[in-house]
Amino acid sequence: MKTYLHGQKFFLANEVKEAGYLDITDGQFGAYQVEKPTEGEIIEYGEQWIAPGLVDTHIHGLVNHDVMDGDFEGLNEISKGLLACGVTSFLPTTLTASTEELNQVVEMIGANQTKVEGAKIAGIYLEGPFFTEKHKGAQNTAYFSDPEIQTLENWQKLSNGLIKKIALAPERAGVPAFVKKATEAGIVVALGHSDATYDQAKAAVDAGASVFVHTYNGMSPLNHREPGMVGAAMSLPAVFAELICDGHHVHPVAAEILMDVRGRDHTALITDCMRAGSMPDGDYTLGEFPVIVKDGMAKLHSGSLAGSVLKLKEAIKNVVDWGIATPAEAIQMATSVPALSCKIADSCGEISPGRAADFIVLNSDMTLQATFLDGKCRFEK
Repeated sequence: MKTYLHGQKFFLANEVKEAGYLDITDGQFGAYQVEKPTEGEIIEYGEQWIAPGLVDTHIHGLVNHDVMDGDFEGLNEISKGLLACGVTSFLPTTLTASTEELNQVVEMIGANQTKVEGAKIAGIYLEGPFFTEKHKGAQNTAYFSDPEIQTLENWQKLSNGLIKKIALAPERAGVPAFVKKATEAGIVVALGHSDATYDQAKAAVDAGASVFVHTYNGMSPLNHREPGMVGAAMSLPAVFAELICDGHHVHPVAAEILMDVRGRDHTALITDCMRAGSMPDGDYTLGEFPVIVKDGMAKLHSGSLAGSVLKLKEAIKNVVDWGIATPAEAIQMATSVPALSCKIADSCGEISPGRAADFIVLNSDMTLQATFLDGKCRFEK
């Protein structure tokens, strides 16, 4: 028997449809229609909106677990916890650490990709260790180094080919050659935690780098004499810019400026969430560093921001509430754009026939009502 979703609005691939019905058969999306079906079960969300499941391509942890803990139980809890955040696909994100520790973490994720019980693992994002010190953030400088393609190839082998993206600082030695080889191997190269000049960033992009990590944060700022990393993120053609829209990392006006110049079709909303996400204020850790979480901010004892406790469902609501994006643009920036930026758009980020029926139900105020995986409700408010 067929099942149909009835909603007030549908955010489909490349278009928004008003009230109608969406076919879901065997856990996959079918066709949208205006007319009420004459047979089959109807799931009633007539006053709500149906959108693709959110895609978080930069997330370190949640519910007091961190990807760097290196254990499947924690990874599974992150996966399950993400359903309440509206996320149906994600990239578990590592931190700078020793080669040996990263070996263990990527091997664990690769061995357990299909075993998690919540949001689906669409790949691995290596944030580091090829960074520089000035904009280190909460990355451990003891393990910073110049990029080596053999090291990345070994991580990819250990992960069963699951690495989709790696971030580095453009000013490190050997970056253009590394970027070229990594992108030829199908791995997206992102730029961040860097004091690079505009020319250094451009050289990395010319070699194939295509994403800027949490734009504005952890990078050389825009200056009228030296455009820096921010200037490169804004002006270089075709690149994607990550953005943390929690109201703490980036001022709403700065977020709007980036969206306007980069384009909302190339601005990816991320969380950079650490283990304190979905947890009360208090003392936590990020990697090897102690972190204090208070009033929606995660900070090192030095006062520097240490990731976030943002949920992606909050980010899409924030940008709409701030008046800097329409609901359709906000959803796009948290679904198809991050998926495209990491080359995982074949498996997530849009509602179209034949795709896995991973979707969310939103109220008209952009709050989350429900999350579905493979056509089954896995979270309901």
